Amino acid sequence: MSQVDEHRHATEPDTPEDVDGLDPDGSPLRKLPVRGIAFAVLLAVVIWYLFIAETAANNNVAGGLRDLGAGLADLPRLLTDTSGYSSWWTFITEREGWARIFENMVDHVQLVAMSMLIASVVSIVLGVLVHRVRAFRGPVLGFASILLTIPSLALFAVFISVPGIGIGDRGPIIALALYSILPILRNTVIGLEDVDRAVIESAKGMGLNATQRLIRIELPLAWPIILTGMRVATLLNIGIAAIAPLVGGTGLGGYVRDGLQRFPDVTSVERMWTGVVFTIVVALIADLVFTLVRRLTTSKGLRT
Repeated sequence: MSQVDEHRHATEPDTPEDVDGLDPDGSPLRKLPVRGIAFAVLLAVVIWYLFIAETAANNNVAGGLRDLGAGLADLPRLLTDTSGYSSWWTFITEREGWARIFENMVDHVQLVAMSMLIASVVSIVLGVLVHRVRAFRGPVLGFASILLTIPSLALFAVFISVPGIGIGDRGPIIALALYSILPILRNTVIGLEDVDRAVIESAKGMGLNATQRLIRIELPLAWPIILTGMRVATLLNIGIAAIAPLVGGTGLGGYVRDGLQRFPDVTSVERMWTGVVFTIVVALIADLVFTLVRRLTTSKGLRT
């Protein structure tokens, strides 16, 4: 080793971390818990808006905070009060009946299933196009992202005035399909890009053309990621579909709508809880179905 190298080795640290405990980019800010700070700020803003800003107009900020504390203190009593549970059980077993609830569950599932069928076909086709033509990626994904930011009730209501759609299930089906495009589209693009290039080159060497490679190699290998996007979109739509009855659609959201309209009359709370609970049940069943579909349609080598 020369004298110059020895001097350099003695005067320069081996890694950037040796300089005053800094990280590789030399910035101590990188060591701050950014996610924790961001979450704390977001939580503070939500609390301020819900419980302080709303009462500031009446100069009763302290009263709003007292109401919040009283509500939280009363929460254990409400959760352990068996009279509410028995009243709800009486409503679903005697007044409403399991047959009617099951009928609404089927309507809810049909609403989501139709929208998911449309969204899946459109998203996978767009995903293949974006993967093939990179120039389309930014505009297409950007437009799909904008669709997901539109308030659900506003989007549902827009289709009421469209000729041929109007009041009913058509508008909600289209709206739910639009909401589902981004998760499926993004996962389709990611899945196709994750396919090993060596596998594609091997398929080329075997004489497969572009269409054959897509159908027999790329889409099967990308399928687990695409299915994950469909799973996320389905669970998202099951919750959003509860708004459909507000624009004349069907589904379990009808119980929530009726409960809000009747509140605080008799059975209003029971109706709302019926809609909420059975919407969750539908989501859990859908999640189990996707787990089963993934296991049955994915080869053992691709399962994680």
